[in-house]
Amino acid sequence: MSQQHYATAPASTSAKAQRSDWWRDAVIYQVYPRSFADSNGDGMGDLEGVRTRLPYLRDLGVDAVWLSPFYASPQADAGYDVADYRAVDPMFGNLLDADALIRDARALGLRTIVDLVPNHSSDQHEWFKRAVAEGPGSPLRDRYHFRPGKGANGELPPNDWESIFGGPAWTRVADGEWYLHLFAPEQPDFNWDHPAVGDEFRSILRFWLDMGVDGFRIDVAHGLVKAEGLPDLGSHDQVKLLGNDVMPFFDQDGVHEIYRQWRLILDEYSGERIFVAEAWTPTIERTANYVRPDELHQAFNFQYLSTAWDAEELREVIDRTLEAMRPVGAPATWVLSNHDVTRHATRFANPPGLGTQIRTAGDRELGLRRARAATLLMLALPGSAYIYQGEELGLPDVVDLADEVRQDPAYFRGAGQDGFRDGCRVPIPWTREGSSYGFGAGGSWLPQPSEWAELSVEAQTGDPDSTLELYRTALAVRRAQPDLGAGDAVEWLRAPEGVLAFRRGEFVCVANTGRESVTIPAYGRLLLASAEVAEADGEAKLPADTTVWWTTA
Repeated sequence: MSQQHYATAPASTSAKAQRSDWWRDAVIYQVYPRSFADSNGDGMGDLEGVRTRLPYLRDLGVDAVWLSPFYASPQADAGYDVADYRAVDPMFGNLLDADALIRDARALGLRTIVDLVPNHSSDQHEWFKRAVAEGPGSPLRDRYHFRPGKGANGELPPNDWESIFGGPAWTRVADGEWYLHLFAPEQPDFNWDHPAVGDEFRSILRFWLDMGVDGFRIDVAHGLVKAEGLPDLGSHDQVKLLGNDVMPFFDQDGVHEIYRQWRLILDEYSGERIFVAEAWTPTIERTANYVRPDELHQAFNFQYLSTAWDAEELREVIDRTLEAMRPVGAPATWVLSNHDVTRHATRFANPPGLGTQIRTAGDRELGLRRARAATLLMLALPGSAYIYQGEELGLPDVVDLADEVRQDPAYFRGAGQDGFRDGCRVPIPWTREGSSYGFGAGGSWLPQPSEWAELSVEAQTGDPDSTLELYRTALAVRRAQPDLGAGDAVEWLRAPEGVLAFRRGEFVCVANTGRESVTIPAYGRLLLASAEVAEADGEAKLPADTTVWWTTA
């Protein structure tokens, strides 16, 4: 018997789909609005474009849509520099467009999660503009981190902190004082010790909750509180320490009181609204602190994202994740790609150990095969899963963008992040033809490779061997299988070296991360496989870089 993938799609009104605590096993789809769909032909994606494509997301089988920032912004860092948290940037539309998107999503059975950026604002935010204009002593400077410099004439930064984007984390204004920005100079950090900052963000939360959003993804959730006195770190190449060491500007314990206050607001609203933390921490155990019962609901699992395609390493991070989340009663989350890292189809095409921003295409056939297998493994794990737009098409990173078209601010700075995030932000292809393969009528803000025509939604729809149909089937099976989705444990099964095998009730998942085929027991009725699997006489031959799902029912 030879079979690639098979499933019977469930009705969308299954009991599982209707139960409470939807976020414990939700599949959440990240939309990067400028690169998803362009409704007006200006080359830039917008909210109306997203709204028109919502039926595609419903049919894909996801539960919620997370929208990257669309607020009013000078776009120094792709909208993560917010000038007005209660307005939509004109490039994306207006508040009526946001309202229509939220309403249409709800009508289609999709929940809407919006990005919130509380660590920093734009330097064009009214508070910051007034703080600079009013000069030293302005009360508004206390809402940010303004400090006198060191040195005889204050010519040196107040401390040795480095920007995540490279260079000092301080910029000097004309009157001689310096302000802190952990990211670009156009992104000054708020001072969360000032009560006005907390008051403002509690008001912002209510504004969007009243608009009907179902939750917030909190950008840099680990960064709001800085160590008292802003002490020197005492080392260089600080960006290399991120997520690996204790930092005086990240993961300070004071952030948790902020989120307890926010949770009280969220719980006033009906409909199970949620918070999701982007929290880079030294350990999974530290990440678990953000999802205690009176704080946030989910936190991204960056340790899993950065794990190599290796059975031993994957098992270790899976076990540690489940063990860390179990005491706080929070669901694990699993993610392979997002708007800040090289797409996993390209990461897995390259040798391990190169990090999460990679400049080489690698072996694309190998990368896609591993990416498909990694997706089935991820969707089989207990908890919630995240999909980044275009990964369901098997899109690779675009690694050969010309310097003159790049827009990642980190690319133009001398150190810090590599600055190659543009490669994962290229607009996705919808059709085989057109100036931007269906993205819009007026081209796209970043150029798309010509080979993406055959990776488009149109080209893959109906092809049972395509990555798109694999995702559609996987999400349908995941919804139909009672043992998939929410949970806090797996039962590991004996398996050859390089192979992961686990049971969840009557469901079995086996992933071969090795370079050779292996023969294993056929655990039951084959539900789905990322590549062709041959079964005979109670055994299955599992090719390299392949994941298979069985049911014993």
